[in-house]
Amino acid sequence: MSELAKTQDLVEEGGNQCRKRSHTNSEHCTKKAKLDDMSSSEKKASFSILNPNSNGNSIALKLASSMTKPGTTAKKLVIKNFKSKPNLPENYQETTWSKLREAVIAIQTSKSIDYSLEELYQAVENMCSHKMASQLYVNLTNLVEGHVKSNIEQFLSESMDRQVFLKRMNDCWKAHCRQMIMIRSIFLYLDRTYVLQNPSIHSIWDMGLDLFRHHIAMNTLIQTRTVDGLLLLIERERGGDSVDISLLKSLLRMLSDLQIYQDAFEHKFLQATERLYSAEGQRLMRELPVPEYLAHVEKRLREENERLLHYLDPCTKWQLIHSVERQLLSEHLTGILSKGLESLMDGPRLHDLTTLYNLFSRVKDGLTELCNHFNAYIKKKGRTIVIEPERDKTMVGELLEFKEQLDNIVTGCFQRNDRFLYSMREAFEFFINQRQNKPAELIAKFVDLKLRAGNKEATEEELERLLDKIMVLFRFIHGKDVFEAFYKKDLAKRLLVGKSASVDAEKSMLSKLKHECGGGFTCKLEGMFKDMELSKDINVTYKQHLAASQESSSLDLSVYILTMGYWPTYSPVEIRLPAELTRHQDHFGKFYLAKHSGRKLQWQPTLGHCVLRAHFTQGKKELQVSLFQALVLLLFNDGDNLSFEDLKANTNIEEGELRRTLQSLACGKARVLCKSPRGREVADTDTFTFNGDFVNKLFRIKINQIQMKETTEEQKATEERVFQDRQHQIDCAIVRVMKMRKALSHNLLLSELYNLLKFPVKPADYKKRIESLIDRDYMERDKDNPNQYNYVA
Repeated sequence: MSELAKTQDLVEEGGNQCRKRSHTNSEHCTKKAKLDDMSSSEKKASFSILNPNSNGNSIALKLASSMTKPGTTAKKLVIKNFKSKPNLPENYQETTWSKLREAVIAIQTSKSIDYSLEELYQAVENMCSHKMASQLYVNLTNLVEGHVKSNIEQFLSESMDRQVFLKRMNDCWKAHCRQMIMIRSIFLYLDRTYVLQNPSIHSIWDMGLDLFRHHIAMNTLIQTRTVDGLLLLIERERGGDSVDISLLKSLLRMLSDLQIYQDAFEHKFLQATERLYSAEGQRLMRELPVPEYLAHVEKRLREENERLLHYLDPCTKWQLIHSVERQLLSEHLTGILSKGLESLMDGPRLHDLTTLYNLFSRVKDGLTELCNHFNAYIKKKGRTIVIEPERDKTMVGELLEFKEQLDNIVTGCFQRNDRFLYSMREAFEFFINQRQNKPAELIAKFVDLKLRAGNKEATEEELERLLDKIMVLFRFIHGKDVFEAFYKKDLAKRLLVGKSASVDAEKSMLSKLKHECGGGFTCKLEGMFKDMELSKDINVTYKQHLAASQESSSLDLSVYILTMGYWPTYSPVEIRLPAELTRHQDHFGKFYLAKHSGRKLQWQPTLGHCVLRAHFTQGKKELQVSLFQALVLLLFNDGDNLSFEDLKANTNIEEGELRRTLQSLACGKARVLCKSPRGREVADTDTFTFNGDFVNKLFRIKINQIQMKETTEEQKATEERVFQDRQHQIDCAIVRVMKMRKALSHNLLLSELYNLLKFPVKPADYKKRIESLIDRDYMERDKDNPNQYNYVA
């Protein structure tokens, strides 16, 4: 065997043959090798790798050199058996275990080990390879169990302080873990062979945990004192005291590793948590205002999440957080909302409302309760704005401000939750219709105020945004026809007197109404604009006609032709006009009727306005006045001093209107008349003279007519017109439904009408209209069933 450089005997576990691997140098290997020729050292058995199941057979592998010369034949493999079975030394098991036992005891007592770890590992491997693993595992288990039992006594002292007890327990646990890690590293071969082949037994690490759990952690006294100490530390930490977080973390990790966390600790911990937060919630609800209470709840939840992050087991999270939410929030939902929601909304305290929403969204029925109280708050506050008559002047402004405030809260604090958006709309629709018709009237007047000339408060963009907000309120109104009646009356004044701030703004508002209510709602309003456009064309044509006929006049007449069905109803007024003006009226009438035969013109002097040229001591001025003011001033061309009765007789103006006209001329800012005696009120005995000394820096002076506040009678007249229109709409709807269905029961007819009509109608009003249509033979009652109606063709 001189050619053999190295020889290794390899024994594979579970095999019956030993393979002998020989590496050659560059020379040929001999074809046969005999074990007798080997030196005594080469014959020596390697017990560390000898398989106990080996039957003595071996395989001698002779490998040819990879660098054979070209043309040479490949080397052959020759397999031969061992001639004798290797034997273990006597008392090998006892000797080896004694060595291992000394090493384990040295680890457990924190002393130095006399043997190298490699030698100890080799010893374990040898024992496992010779079917000694089972006894080795039992011996090791007994040794570790004995050591664990010896540690019990140190925890049984009754006088030991809890903090000292916990630290001693932690030290014992850490020492046990360190020892088991070291022991496992020595017995790793046992862990990876014998333990893996026997699923019924614990790994060395699990065996150590099981022994520690059984003898120490499951000891009733030790476990009770450990858990109570942990609960005390957590309670102190919740109270604001500084505690050893690392100690808590280590011991709770111990309970988790020993798989007794839930049984021994978690249940008691959750009970203590419930007791703590139940008492704290009741106490703080009495002591703290709602914003501070919400901040405290948020802080507590944050703290508990930090405890879960730092030392509590993650499996506790859901129950712990749920317990805190239940005791601090769920139990006090109604109390929190009743005590503080109104003040938060009135602020509005947006940050606190955001906190309230976030917290309530965490608990069952939290958002439902919040939404219900939110709805009740809107209805309560909104009703106070709408119901009180003394707030009529500011009602619409307050409603717009209130709606904007709520929009900001829902968008910024309630995450634009659909439930709150719907609740807000429902609440607005409820309270704004608590006072029938009045909100619709006031919204129409508010729009008139904003669209009237002289409103310098807003730019066009701001006005457009304001109209959008007004349309939101308009959507909530049931009596939209009331709005239309008052809006139409105010629009007529703006158009005819030239007081509209912007035609674009007017048409924008009209477009919004059409989009909201349909073309039927705005057809009359659109007709008013159409009349204004046609009137401009007619006036241009009339002036061309005057120029063509060469009729010269110092009077420049412009006429608005209004379609009676589109415009509000105006009472006819008979006044005495100057001859020149009467002649022009007649001339225009003939011109118009010549082009439009069959039509009838009715003059409305109440809506007319004029520009007069006046001569004062300081020079000429132009006075922009109403027709009534013009009639009064023109009388002073014939006399300087006129009494009230003279003016009344010469103009035939209604007495109340004449008094307001004289007040505007003699008692206003531009006093072109002097009244005697002086005073704000006009009496029947007062006399008036032309004020030739009138001074004003402007050349054209607008003298505003004193507007008579809308009287109760006029308001009732408008409402009565709305009521009459509603009667006609109800009649039309009933006839339309009956014509389509031919026969229908009373209840089904009412159901159809409720869906068809957009304004609120009482059942008694429906009944009256049905009876009226029966009397007029549009429908009849069924002879066999009084609740059935039949259509009469």
